[in-house]
Amino acid sequence: MKIAIVCYPTFGGSGVVATELGLELARRGHQIHFITYRQPVRLATLIPNVHYHEVHVPEYPLFHYQPYELALSSKLVDMVKLYKIELLHVHYAIPHAYAGYMAKKMLKAQGIKIPMVTTLHGTDITLVGNHPFYKPAVSFSINHSDVVTSVSQDLKDETYRLFDIKRDIHVIPNFIEIKKDKVPDVPCKRSQMAGDNERIITHISNFRKVKRIPDVVKVFNEIQKRIPAKLMMVGDGPEREPAEKLCDELGLSDKVLFFGNSNEINEILCFSDLFLLPSETESFGLAALEAMAVGVPVISSNTGGLPEVNRAGYSGYLSNVGDVEDMAQKALSILSDKDKLATFKKNALEVAKEFDIQMIMPMYENIYRKALKQQYV
Repeated sequence: MKIAIVCYPTFGGSGVVATELGLELARRGHQIHFITYRQPVRLATLIPNVHYHEVHVPEYPLFHYQPYELALSSKLVDMVKLYKIELLHVHYAIPHAYAGYMAKKMLKAQGIKIPMVTTLHGTDITLVGNHPFYKPAVSFSINHSDVVTSVSQDLKDETYRLFDIKRDIHVIPNFIEIKKDKVPDVPCKRSQMAGDNERIITHISNFRKVKRIPDVVKVFNEIQKRIPAKLMMVGDGPEREPAEKLCDELGLSDKVLFFGNSNEINEILCFSDLFLLPSETESFGLAALEAMAVGVPVISSNTGGLPEVNRAGYSGYLSNVGDVEDMAQKALSILSDKDKLATFKKNALEVAKEFDIQMIMPMYENIYRKALKQQYV
């Protein structure tokens, strides 16, 4: 198949999932065309069957906000015609499904029919999309997609609750490539990060308010009072500077490392004993899955799709949002017992294997075939 993938090219979960999906599809022989305003951060273009097309948005003084949706829909039309693309897969209802729908209508006027698969990731539904200004456009975009998927059952339920949706939504969970993401055979140079007697706790996110970054620091503060520990904070965003100030106020600056955005996630997780994800909401929890895929147990909130990924009492523990004390106690119960920690590490990897890309990819290929078939019914 010749497939166009539209996504955000950033470090966020939706962009990572869309990129890894496209790369695996290319390895399976499909022709993949990424169409977005910047090359996705994890996209390697020196791979057969992978193409990248940049969306340029000309700047005119007339426009206070440049019309990205218009530029994207026009680019989709041009690329479909030039490369004989057979299917659009857009990640996020707005603006991508909205732009995809306009591209479909323009192509139809020229005698070209092309199906569109829309994948819902979370922010497009629970945050941005639920705003009254955007709600009609989101409902329209979902209802006029040929096939719709969501990354968790919880997100599917929320979509039906928040919007007037008249069509089926198929749950296809996020995934991980276990073979690539497992702990490497070379020795993990843990000594570079901490002493032999110290436990290493890690958090990875885009440092937005929804991630509850102060809770990460407060949970760690309680942990380090009981056992020697270090905290590795990976990512960047508006909550980073306040977190650094909080560490300073609590006297933790020498025990907390801020890495910023990094493409060396696996190397960082290699050092880790425990992963913290106390988010206000998570449609899936891809960061937790990435940690589990290298044998790192997770302490997370029990919100959104996280209980579908982090198995309570097996791969880690779940706590109510904001319950710092409970998270710290559960973290200590794992970190203080060497045998228990080893068991949870093993269990985390076993759960992650259920989300291996080789298990999930056939679901997407079936969805594509379903969408293509619908075009000829």
